[in-house]
Amino acid sequence: MKVNRISLWSIDLTSHETYYMAEGKTCDTVKTHVLCLDTDTGLKGWGEVCPIPHYLPAFADGLPSAITEMAGEILGVSPFGADAPMRKLDLHLQGHFHAKSIVDMALWDLFGKATHQPLYALLGGRAQVDMPLYHSITCIAADDMARIAAEAFASGIRQFQVKLGVDADWQADAERLIKVREAVGDGPLVYGDWNCGATKLQATRTGRAVSHLDIMLEQPCKSLEDCAAVRQATGLPMKIDEGAYDLATLMRAAELGVLDAVALKLSKFGGLSALRRARDLTVHLGAEICAECTWGSDIVTAAALHFAASTPQSALLNTCDLSSYVGPRIAPDCPTRINGRIAPPEGPGLGVTPDLDRLGAPILELE
Repeated sequence: MKVNRISLWSIDLTSHETYYMAEGKTCDTVKTHVLCLDTDTGLKGWGEVCPIPHYLPAFADGLPSAITEMAGEILGVSPFGADAPMRKLDLHLQGHFHAKSIVDMALWDLFGKATHQPLYALLGGRAQVDMPLYHSITCIAADDMARIAAEAFASGIRQFQVKLGVDADWQADAERLIKVREAVGDGPLVYGDWNCGATKLQATRTGRAVSHLDIMLEQPCKSLEDCAAVRQATGLPMKIDEGAYDLATLMRAAELGVLDAVALKLSKFGGLSALRRARDLTVHLGAEICAECTWGSDIVTAAALHFAASTPQSALLNTCDLSSYVGPRIAPDCPTRINGRIAPPEGPGLGVTPDLDRLGAPILELE
């Protein structure tokens, strides 16, 4: 079995509510790309990637060019084991991990379909039946954020990511954390996320103002060293997101004492092949994992759920059903949250089937 055709679609995804983040970052309507790798046996492998603005060193409109550049290494390849073809792509084109992620995902989907196994079986085996979700709360007025948290809590959610820093006001951020904590009560996990948009001083003042509460901080500053300074000054646990994107950064975060938890995202690391290695190292380092991707709809959600299901239960902090935050739904058979938890799709490979009518006409076809 060999890949004999590449098709790429571009779809605008619109958030159900605009996400406001520090330093003017927003996520409203963004572009996701869907990839299909056809084979000479008739099997199709699907992938998706959605690099939101200001988050990754990645440009969504550059993806077709990157796929075209890699096409010679993709066409004719066998999907039985995605690691080898991904090593070839790394030699052919440095960086561009978001573009490699969508290819890697489609190859794994083909691998699962060809061997009649769900993806989680190939990624290490199913470690849990379903996984806890977190709910991300856009950075708006504290009372409105508390209302959103209460609504999510009523649906079964027990982990809450509180976006911070939109107004660069440490007191406003402290109020957001305090009111969300009050809204959900003791016990649920609450963590404040600046998406690298705070100074050490701002984050430290916020952290000290809520240090009497059960709160975790997420990536307040751009550098791991500054995040470590905030952790030391506040005594609060730290989750790393943007600062962890390969094995070396995971090791550095652990050395600095800020790897209490980490977001392992497909598009940052370059796909499931690289993310498996990152997961195993993270488990060894004793950190807890948020298994997800940057943004996207049903296909990338399915991949993240298979990855989460194959992660040891003791090491999995949470996962995210990205497709519940946006429209349109690309694959209607993708699972949805039930009582704050979610299970991976059933069936071989990713276990989801994109709706071709919703995808429309491809923007790129190569064979």
